[in-house]
Amino acid sequence: MASVTYDHAQRLYPGAERPAVDDLNLEIADGEFLVLVGPSGCGKSTSLRMLAGLEEVTDGHIRIGDRDVTHLPPKERDIAMVFQNYALYPHMSVAENMAFSLKMAKVGKEERMERVKEAAKLLDLEEYLDRKPKALSGGQRQRVAMGRAIVRQPQVFCMDEPLSNLDAKLRVSTRTQIAALQQRLGVTTVYVTHDQVEAMTMGDRVAVLKDGVLQQVDTPLNLYDKPRNLFVAGFIGSPAMNLLNAHSKEGRVRIGDYEMPIDRSAAGQSNGDITIGVRPESWRLVGEGEGLPVKVNVVEELGADGFVYGHSGVEGTPDQVIIRIDARRSHRKGDTLYVTTDPQHVHVFDTDSGARLSA
Repeated sequence: MASVTYDHAQRLYPGAERPAVDDLNLEIADGEFLVLVGPSGCGKSTSLRMLAGLEEVTDGHIRIGDRDVTHLPPKERDIAMVFQNYALYPHMSVAENMAFSLKMAKVGKEERMERVKEAAKLLDLEEYLDRKPKALSGGQRQRVAMGRAIVRQPQVFCMDEPLSNLDAKLRVSTRTQIAALQQRLGVTTVYVTHDQVEAMTMGDRVAVLKDGVLQQVDTPLNLYDKPRNLFVAGFIGSPAMNLLNAHSKEGRVRIGDYEMPIDRSAAGQSNGDITIGVRPESWRLVGEGEGLPVKVNVVEELGADGFVYGHSGVEGTPDQVIIRIDARRSHRKGDTLYVTTDPQHVHVFDTDSGARLSA
């Protein structure tokens, strides 16, 4: 096991105008589960492949423990990769697939089978060792791919969207299994996903990337409670944070004709246009005329609670305002709700730079 360090790491593809990964500085502790998350094309898979040795590092360095692996071939980095498409050999049994890398490394047959059996027990694959991949479900194939990585006993696991081929229900159960397994094994893990719910539920820390640039790295809760900028605020959270255009003057903030209750210290940092963010669960319903009006377009009932998707029509509000509601309260399409919030639940950002202004 070892730590991983990205030291001003960059990947610039030939002919590209800007780097796919730009000046990445990231410290991943020994045994940590770190998730790289962001929209398509943000550089998360490229960052992982740079660590694995599958992409060239055009500037900067990558270290595993105290070893500089920047220019080492993949086989000398002591990492194990789990791919999105499983990459299993169809003509081999589960046991042969799991043992293949050990066979290539000239590990003795007895030790190979011992490691395979240990991994199979961890992954509940013991009864499938003689089957071919085509006889397995998607979730079972993914566990075989995990087993193939585990038997190598690497210093680092690299996982590139390993759950994206599974159906929604299986993804939820499998991500729990992977997180629990990683905690048990204690192997440093770098996990790539575009699904921010997956990132929030699995990672010890989460690194958010945009256009090849690291935006913020923190615990899931800190990312949710204190996003560093507008991009992180809009990306982290499901449903997304409501971002509203407001005007600040002399410590008072207005959205159209509606005055927003907001921490005065944050409002006082900027006179002019600002952006404020309110999580769907931070709205509270008030009486008619007492808050921001929202006309209901869709009510999403989820059992324990629900979400209202509506529009306000007030200047500065987005096309869609999202409010979490008690699912037992009846709200219908066409109703008008009035909502407000409390100053401590309002996130304040500079509209031009996107930087966070609130504490």
